[in-house]
Amino acid sequence: RFSPSFLLRLVAAVVSIATILPSRALSFQLRSSRQQQRLFARVSSALAVTSRQPTSADNKHRFASRSSAASTIIATTGATSRSISAATLKMTATAAASTCASAMASTNPLLQSWSSQPFNLPPFKSITPAHFRPAFEVAMSDHLADLQSIVDNTDEPTFDNVIAPYDRAGATLSKVSGVFGNLCSSANTDDLKEVQTEMTPILSQHRSACTFLPGLFDKIDAVYQSRNDPASGLNSEQIRLVERIHLDFERAGASFDETTQKEYADLKAKLASLTTQFQQNVMKDEETYEIVLKKEDMTGCPDGLVEAAHQAAVDRNKADGEYVITLSRSLVEPFLTFSDRRDLREQAWRAWTRRGELDPERDNLAIATDILKLRKKQAEYHGCKTFAEYQCLDRMAKTPENVMELLENVWRRAKVCADKERKALEEFVAENGEELEGGIMPWDWRYYATKVRAAKYDFDEAALKPYLSLDKVTEAFFAVSGNLFGLRYVKRDDVELFHPDVNCYEVRDKDDKLVSIFLHDNYSRRFKGSGAWMSEYRSQTRNLPAGADEIEEIPIVCNSNNFAKGSGATLLSFDDATTLFHEGGHGHHGMLSDSTYSRLSSTSVLTDFVELPSQLMEHWFEEPEVLKKYARHYETGEEVPQDLLDKLKAAKSFNQGFETIEYTSCALMDMAMHSLDSYDDFDMAKFEEKELERLGMPQGIVMRHRPAHFQHLFSTSAYAAGYYVYLWAEVLDADAFGAFKESGNVFNPEVAEKARKYIYSAGNTVAPDELFRLFRGRDPEIKFMLEKKGLVTADDS
Repeated sequence: RFSPSFLLRLVAAVVSIATILPSRALSFQLRSSRQQQRLFARVSSALAVTSRQPTSADNKHRFASRSSAASTIIATTGATSRSISAATLKMTATAAASTCASAMASTNPLLQSWSSQPFNLPPFKSITPAHFRPAFEVAMSDHLADLQSIVDNTDEPTFDNVIAPYDRAGATLSKVSGVFGNLCSSANTDDLKEVQTEMTPILSQHRSACTFLPGLFDKIDAVYQSRNDPASGLNSEQIRLVERIHLDFERAGASFDETTQKEYADLKAKLASLTTQFQQNVMKDEETYEIVLKKEDMTGCPDGLVEAAHQAAVDRNKADGEYVITLSRSLVEPFLTFSDRRDLREQAWRAWTRRGELDPERDNLAIATDILKLRKKQAEYHGCKTFAEYQCLDRMAKTPENVMELLENVWRRAKVCADKERKALEEFVAENGEELEGGIMPWDWRYYATKVRAAKYDFDEAALKPYLSLDKVTEAFFAVSGNLFGLRYVKRDDVELFHPDVNCYEVRDKDDKLVSIFLHDNYSRRFKGSGAWMSEYRSQTRNLPAGADEIEEIPIVCNSNNFAKGSGATLLSFDDATTLFHEGGHGHHGMLSDSTYSRLSSTSVLTDFVELPSQLMEHWFEEPEVLKKYARHYETGEEVPQDLLDKLKAAKSFNQGFETIEYTSCALMDMAMHSLDSYDDFDMAKFEEKELERLGMPQGIVMRHRPAHFQHLFSTSAYAAGYYVYLWAEVLDADAFGAFKESGNVFNPEVAEKARKYIYSAGNTVAPDELFRLFRGRDPEIKFMLEKKGLVTADDS
């Protein structure tokens, strides 16, 4: 007997074989035992999973039917000398697949209709890790069938019969992938990690199979070649879609010969497995490492941090009176900032900066090296000398040289600034009669910067935190969203989500029209990735399959943060509050998306444009009228004192050198690592050391993300040779906010409407450089960013 998973894998293998046959109904022969062995090797490779037995009489009956169908397929494909009709093989496979899919859908919540759920949200409570593998198998089969129907259409290729159906193909796969990807970031239990490890190369191979599906790129290319012909009747958005899809296929190797396509697919699958392993290793270090302390070890730490460390101890079942510092940034950075214990700061810093290499069995340096080598090979397939060159081709920057020009300009200025800041720290230490062995070390910088800021500007960040509760900062974010774009947020406490701490909101416009569903996942917890991010369970589109529920046009956007949760009010640092606004900017990019087609919607933009909406949103949190109204004491409701805001503003530029060096060194290291001509005898640790020495890394500062835990680079390729994009976008966002400031009203409705139209809603419907010109009336200028960072010199005047 066969389980549904087993039989579906058999069917998928046969369908895969069928798709490589000529689409016309011609026969072929397996003329030798070697050909037969190759055929069955492909089938066997798709069946590498243990079958499960049926558990009911009804299931046994269905399994028997599918077993009979499978026997027919096996008997047919087992013939050594007989002719097999490609059309017959496809028909048999399709019938069996339909039977299997029907049985799967009846029991698997990922494959069932979600119409009974509010807004067609996923049925989180019913989903387990075991559901994903069989759901993906059905979804991948359906996706290939969608694409095959495009290929099989005998009409002349047009936008309507090729591009539009391609854009909406794989609806089930999008649903399943949306849930899977989000849970792998937010609730990645050990069981789910196993599924992730197993499925990652399979999904990569599926993407390659779609790209290399015989006849598909030919049809796309035919539409591409005639896209500008007036007879095609395409509008500008449709032309943009054709061009982006064609480029996607080119960059995925669609024009390669068959042998190279196979090699390229294998390379991408290896990369997918390595990046997943890299991510999981970092998560495991962050999940398992802890520093267990007593109350007396928390000297110097503000009450909010002490409470968060106590809550972390409770969450980890520690004894009464114990406190825990984990490697979550929301705990370790405040500890490095406030702890009076230099020895404990050093202990925390060393563990934090060695994530990804704390355990010899989780050696991310070796994994990162393998990734770099494979990326170099990937670039060479496309005729590029380096991966940096390959990545920049589809970015606003265009070339690594343009990236380096910006980075080196800022690096030079930031080093001067950081050296001045270190001197101020050293003077403070000397004036207070302290002696630091080795001078200002990386575990000292934050601590003494806080002391100097307090002494020089009379500003104590700990005094500001009581006015920045998570509730009030969230309220401020919603208010800014309403003032700019007319949005209001209606909380839905009745909706069941994947964790009780996650909040759900309906987002409605001024006419009460539903715009989006917004999920806010703010707290750090076990099995959740570190950092902060925006993601989507469903992206905005108007290109739905016939008969689809209109609610499927509405995006489901999730903002994830990692704030340390206490037993009472959660108090944020100014940086934490800014992060909430930053991710909210990404959220607006998804919520306000207004594209006809999925491929062009939301954040599907060039990487060096994607941070503009997020970083632009940060500016409003710093505005006095926002802080005066929403920064209120979490106990008394008293508004933040004006003199505290004045001190905050005066102290704002202090430590900009340190922060800019932390970031820019990472961006420079990223470009350097991905710009090498060869990785023979490459040693990551030695390369890092030599490159920082070449750059003249200021004493007492380290990279914000060292290679072993640099997830932007090695858990995904999206930011590889692209970490510079934050600085690139900072040039854009500082200039863009200048438009609001110049109007005399940071909530100017006319400027806000332009921002909505050209920055938050347009997606990839228009080239990003043109979108900026449409908003600002000119190309961006760097002076706004330099002024914002306090990096303007006399030479700039």
